[in-house]
Amino acid sequence: MCILVGCAGKKPVVEPVSADTTVEKETPRDSLRAKFLLTIYEEGKTQELDAVLFSVPGKRYRMELTGPLGIGVASLLWQEEGWQMTFPTEKLYMKGVGYMVGLLNNDALPMVHIHQVADIFDGRLLPEGYEEVAPPEDSTKVAGAVYAREKMGRSFHFVKDGDHVSWLSRAGRGGKTEVIRYYDFKEFEGVETPSRIEFELDGAKFLEIRIKKVARNKSFSSGTWRLNIPKSFKRVGE
Repeated sequence: MCILVGCAGKKPVVEPVSADTTVEKETPRDSLRAKFLLTIYEEGKTQELDAVLFSVPGKRYRMELTGPLGIGVASLLWQEEGWQMTFPTEKLYMKGVGYMVGLLNNDALPMVHIHQVADIFDGRLLPEGYEEVAPPEDSTKVAGAVYAREKMGRSFHFVKDGDHVSWLSRAGRGGKTEVIRYYDFKEFEGVETPSRIEFELDGAKFLEIRIKKVARNKSFSSGTWRLNIPKSFKRVGE
Protein backbone atom coordinates (compact mmCIF):
# COMPACT_ATOMS: atom_id res chain seq x y z
CA MET A 1 0.00 0.00 0.00
CA CYS A 2 1.53 3.31 -1.05
CA ILE A 3 -0.39 5.40 1.49
CA LEU A 4 2.26 8.07 1.78
CA VAL A 5 3.76 7.95 -1.70
CA GLY A 6 2.59 10.45 -4.32
CA CYS A 7 0.68 8.01 -6.49
CA ALA A 8 -1.45 8.98 -9.46
CA GLY A 9 -3.61 11.97 -8.69
CA LYS A 10 -3.92 15.66 -9.35
CA LYS A 11 -4.76 17.44 -6.10
CA PRO A 12 -5.94 16.84 -2.52
CA VAL A 13 -9.61 16.08 -2.09
CA VAL A 14 -9.67 18.43 0.87
CA GLU A 15 -7.58 21.48 1.60
CA PRO A 16 -7.73 24.21 4.23
CA VAL A 17 -9.75 27.19 3.05
CA SER A 18 -7.46 30.13 2.33
CA ALA A 19 -7.88 33.04 4.70
CA ASP A 20 -9.66 35.97 3.08
CA THR A 21 -12.01 38.77 4.06
CA THR A 22 -15.15 36.84 3.10
CA VAL A 23 -14.55 33.89 5.44
CA GLU A 24 -15.03 33.97 9.17
CA LYS A 25 -11.67 33.73 10.92
CA GLU A 26 -10.44 33.15 14.41
CA THR A 27 -7.08 34.32 15.65
CA PRO A 28 -5.95 32.57 18.83
CA ARG A 29 -3.02 34.38 20.41
CA ASP A 30 -0.80 31.31 20.10
CA SER A 31 -1.80 30.06 16.64
CA LEU A 32 1.12 28.83 14.56
CA ARG A 33 1.82 27.73 11.00
CA ALA A 34 4.93 25.80 10.06
CA LYS A 35 6.35 24.51 6.79
CA PHE A 36 8.74 21.57 6.87
CA LEU A 37 10.14 18.57 5.02
CA LEU A 38 9.02 15.19 6.38
CA THR A 39 11.09 12.10 5.60
CA ILE A 40 9.86 8.59 6.41
CA TYR A 41 12.37 5.74 6.60
CA GLU A 42 11.04 2.25 5.91
CA GLU A 43 13.00 -0.93 5.15
CA GLY A 44 15.94 0.88 3.59
CA LYS A 45 13.72 3.20 1.55
CA THR A 46 12.83 6.85 2.10
CA GLN A 47 9.82 8.98 1.29
CA GLU A 48 10.13 12.77 1.30
CA LEU A 49 7.02 14.89 1.68
CA ASP A 50 6.45 18.62 1.94
CA ALA A 51 4.29 19.46 4.93
CA VAL A 52 2.35 22.34 6.44
CA LEU A 53 1.14 22.37 10.04
CA PHE A 54 -1.64 24.64 11.33
CA SER A 55 -1.58 24.58 15.12
CA VAL A 56 -3.53 25.89 18.08
CA PRO A 57 -1.25 24.22 20.64
CA GLY A 58 -2.88 21.55 22.76
CA LYS A 59 -6.31 22.09 21.20
CA ARG A 60 -6.29 21.29 17.49
CA TYR A 61 -3.96 20.67 14.58
CA ARG A 62 -4.27 20.42 10.82
CA MET A 63 -1.51 18.97 8.67
CA GLU A 64 -1.24 18.76 4.89
CA LEU A 65 1.30 16.46 3.20
CA THR A 66 2.20 16.71 -0.48
CA GLY A 67 4.44 14.58 -2.65
CA PRO A 68 6.16 15.10 -6.00
CA LEU A 69 4.61 17.72 -8.31
CA GLY A 70 2.57 19.06 -5.41
CA ILE A 71 0.25 16.05 -5.36
CA GLY A 72 -1.82 15.89 -2.17
CA VAL A 73 -0.88 12.74 -0.28
CA ALA A 74 -2.55 13.08 3.13
CA SER A 75 -4.59 15.45 5.30
CA LEU A 76 -4.78 15.19 9.08
CA LEU A 77 -7.18 16.91 11.46
CA TRP A 78 -6.65 16.41 15.19
CA GLN A 79 -9.09 17.77 17.77
CA GLU A 80 -9.69 16.95 21.41
CA GLU A 81 -12.70 14.77 20.60
CA GLY A 82 -10.78 12.69 18.03
CA TRP A 83 -8.71 12.74 14.86
CA GLN A 84 -9.11 11.72 11.25
CA MET A 85 -6.79 11.42 8.28
CA THR A 86 -7.50 11.08 4.57
CA PHE A 87 -5.34 9.78 1.72
CA PRO A 88 -6.85 11.24 -1.48
CA THR A 89 -4.76 9.34 -4.03
CA GLU A 90 -5.60 6.02 -2.35
CA LYS A 91 -9.19 6.94 -1.46
CA LEU A 92 -8.61 5.80 2.11
CA TYR A 93 -9.15 7.28 5.54
CA MET A 94 -8.35 6.67 9.20
CA LYS A 95 -10.00 7.72 12.46
CA GLY A 96 -8.88 7.54 16.06
CA VAL A 97 -8.92 9.13 19.50
CA GLY A 98 -6.14 10.20 21.82
CA TYR A 99 -2.81 11.89 21.28
CA MET A 100 -1.11 9.00 19.44
CA VAL A 101 -1.67 9.35 15.69
CA GLY A 102 -0.80 6.73 13.06
CA LEU A 103 -1.01 2.99 12.56
CA LEU A 104 0.17 0.57 15.23
CA ASN A 105 2.94 -1.75 13.98
CA ASN A 106 3.01 -0.11 10.55
CA ASP A 107 6.29 1.47 9.48
CA ALA A 108 4.67 3.24 6.53
CA LEU A 109 2.67 5.41 8.92
CA PRO A 110 4.36 5.16 12.33
CA MET A 111 2.53 6.34 15.43
CA VAL A 112 3.65 9.68 16.84
CA HIS A 113 2.67 11.80 19.85
CA ILE A 114 0.86 14.69 18.14
CA HIS A 115 1.34 17.20 20.98
CA GLN A 116 5.02 16.38 21.22
CA VAL A 117 5.54 16.85 17.49
CA ALA A 118 3.55 20.11 17.37
CA ASP A 119 5.37 21.54 20.41
CA ILE A 120 8.73 21.17 18.65
CA PHE A 121 7.80 23.94 16.19
CA ASP A 122 7.30 26.30 19.12
CA GLY A 123 10.63 25.39 20.73
CA ARG A 124 9.04 23.28 23.49
CA LEU A 125 11.08 20.08 23.58
CA LEU A 126 10.18 18.74 27.02
CA PRO A 127 6.70 17.72 28.23
CA GLU A 128 4.80 20.49 29.96
CA GLY A 129 4.65 20.23 33.74
CA TYR A 130 7.10 17.36 34.08
CA GLU A 131 8.86 16.64 37.38
CA GLU A 132 12.35 15.31 37.89
CA VAL A 133 12.74 11.93 39.61
CA ALA A 134 15.62 9.90 40.98
CA PRO A 135 17.63 8.02 38.35
CA PRO A 136 17.72 4.22 38.33
CA GLU A 137 20.40 2.55 40.43
CA ASP A 138 21.31 -0.11 37.91
CA SER A 139 23.12 -0.57 34.58
CA THR A 140 20.37 1.25 32.65
CA LYS A 141 21.36 4.58 34.16
CA VAL A 142 22.71 7.00 31.52
CA ALA A 143 25.49 9.29 32.71
CA GLY A 144 24.54 12.96 32.49
CA ALA A 145 20.85 12.27 31.83
CA VAL A 146 18.00 13.93 33.71
CA TYR A 147 15.24 11.48 34.66
CA ALA A 148 11.69 12.77 34.81
CA ARG A 149 7.99 11.95 34.73
CA GLU A 150 5.20 13.56 32.71
CA LYS A 151 1.99 14.82 34.32
CA MET A 152 0.26 11.66 33.11
CA GLY A 153 2.89 9.50 34.80
CA ARG A 154 4.92 8.47 31.76
CA SER A 155 8.66 8.29 32.49
CA PHE A 156 11.40 9.68 30.25
CA HIS A 157 14.94 10.98 30.43
CA PHE A 158 16.87 13.56 28.47
CA VAL A 159 20.34 15.00 27.98
CA LYS A 160 21.32 18.63 27.43
CA ASP A 161 24.25 20.07 25.52
CA GLY A 162 24.68 23.47 27.13
CA ASP A 163 21.27 25.18 27.09
CA HIS A 164 19.84 22.91 24.39
CA VAL A 165 18.11 19.58 24.79
CA SER A 166 20.21 17.13 22.79
CA TRP A 167 17.94 14.08 22.94
CA LEU A 168 14.99 12.62 24.80
CA SER A 169 14.23 8.94 25.39
CA ARG A 170 11.19 7.04 26.63
CA ALA A 171 9.54 3.64 26.26
CA GLY A 172 7.64 3.60 22.96
CA ARG A 173 5.11 1.27 21.36
CA GLY A 174 5.64 -2.42 22.00
CA GLY A 175 8.05 -1.64 24.82
CA LYS A 176 10.66 -0.45 22.33
CA THR A 177 12.90 2.50 23.17
CA GLU A 178 11.93 5.70 21.40
CA VAL A 179 14.50 8.49 21.05
CA ILE A 180 14.06 11.99 19.64
CA ARG A 181 17.25 13.82 18.66
CA TYR A 182 17.46 17.58 18.14
CA TYR A 183 19.99 19.20 15.80
CA ASP A 184 20.93 22.56 14.24
CA PHE A 185 19.16 25.04 16.51
CA LYS A 186 18.03 28.23 14.78
CA GLU A 187 15.78 31.15 15.57
CA PHE A 188 12.34 31.09 13.95
CA GLU A 189 10.59 34.40 14.65
CA GLY A 190 12.62 34.89 17.80
CA VAL A 191 12.16 31.39 19.22
CA GLU A 192 15.17 29.08 19.23
CA THR A 193 14.12 25.76 17.74
CA PRO A 194 15.94 22.70 16.38
CA SER A 195 15.70 22.83 12.59
CA ARG A 196 16.33 19.08 12.22
CA ILE A 197 14.64 16.46 14.37
CA GLU A 198 15.12 12.69 14.15
CA PHE A 199 12.83 10.02 15.61
CA GLU A 200 14.27 6.58 16.39
CA LEU A 201 12.72 3.31 17.53
CA ASP A 202 15.11 0.76 19.03
CA GLY A 203 18.03 2.55 17.39
CA ALA A 204 16.52 2.70 13.89
CA LYS A 205 15.54 6.10 12.48
CA PHE A 206 11.96 6.06 11.18
CA LEU A 207 11.13 9.76 10.82
CA GLU A 208 12.92 13.06 10.24
CA ILE A 209 11.64 16.64 10.24
CA ARG A 210 13.49 19.58 8.68
CA ILE A 211 11.85 22.87 9.55
CA LYS A 212 11.74 25.49 6.79
CA LYS A 213 9.59 28.28 8.23
CA VAL A 214 7.51 29.04 11.30
CA ALA A 215 4.97 31.87 11.56
CA ARG A 216 3.13 32.71 14.78
CA ASN A 217 -0.11 34.48 15.67
CA LYS A 218 -1.63 33.57 12.33
CA SER A 219 -5.27 33.84 11.36
CA PHE A 220 -6.84 30.56 10.19
CA SER A 221 -10.12 30.33 8.32
CA SER A 222 -12.85 28.15 9.83
CA GLY A 223 -12.42 25.72 6.92
CA THR A 224 -9.03 24.73 8.29
CA TRP A 225 -10.82 22.79 11.03
CA ARG A 226 -13.07 20.77 8.73
CA LEU A 227 -11.99 17.59 6.97
CA ASN A 228 -14.66 15.84 4.95
CA ILE A 229 -14.39 12.11 4.21
CA PRO A 230 -16.03 11.24 0.85
CA LYS A 231 -18.41 8.27 0.93
CA SER A 232 -16.29 6.52 -1.70
CA PHE A 233 -13.30 6.34 0.67
CA LYS A 234 -12.60 3.11 2.54
CA ARG A 235 -11.23 2.84 6.05
CA VAL A 236 -7.61 1.65 6.26
CA GLY A 237 -7.55 -2.03 7.15
CA GLU A 238 -11.04 -2.84 5.91
